[in-house]
Amino acid sequence: MPYSSILVVHILAGSVGLLSGAAAMIFRKGSPRHVLAGRVFVVAMLTMAVGAVYLGIVKHQTGNVGGGIITFYLIGTAWLTARRPPGETSRFDWLALLIPLALGLLLWVGGIKVLRSGHTSQDGVPVFMSFFMGSICLLAAAGDVRMLLRGGVFGVTRISRHLWRMCFGLFIAAGSFFLGPSNRPRRLLTAVGLGPHLPSALFSTGLYLFLSVLPLLLLIFWLVRVRFAKAFAQKPLNAQLTVQMHP
Repeated sequence: MPYSSILVVHILAGSVGLLSGAAAMIFRKGSPRHVLAGRVFVVAMLTMAVGAVYLGIVKHQTGNVGGGIITFYLIGTAWLTARRPPGETSRFDWLALLIPLALGLLLWVGGIKVLRSGHTSQDGVPVFMSFFMGSICLLAAAGDVRMLLRGGVFGVTRISRHLWRMCFGLFIAAGSFFLGPSNRPRRLLTAVGLGPHLPSALFSTGLYLFLSVLPLLLLIFWLVRVRFAKAFAQKPLNAQLTVQMHP
């Protein structure tokens, strides 16, 4: 079956994003390899998100359109948080705020409509995911409002903003890949000739579920460490961001 060039780029970018995100978590924080993996992760994730939006529009898949937009927003604002000095905002932030606000409201309204129709899912997606993702979007919007009203983010709040947005963007990509339709990992590995030679345990639902939620587990770990570890409290802010760059 022939694939469009955009789909190929989307798949390759997503694969690179997952691998570079995993590498950034493994490498020693602040090391050259960690920083390089983080940069590759950002570029790959933004490329993947743009591809998801385009393909979602072409194939009339509103879920992929929304997923691509929120992923681009999360990774983009996480990157900006780390690149900017403390306390800096711009007009762009007011525009970016509209993205999670609009998506959050649309997801909640859509979820309520599904429930009122007597169904528990839409297009194969459980309705609770609409409320979950909608709540995440609204929390992100609330964080943007707080940042703008305070004139920027500082200290631990700045690090936490960078961390959770990067990790949650990775969570969205991992969930889409591992829990998507038609066993995407098996299809991808089979396409390159590796699938038939790998044990079936590597394609189990339990393993896919674990790999999908792993970014959230690591997010919790890093947020707890950032907020409560004495080592982070004693380090200058610039050193902290270097250590935590692109988890």
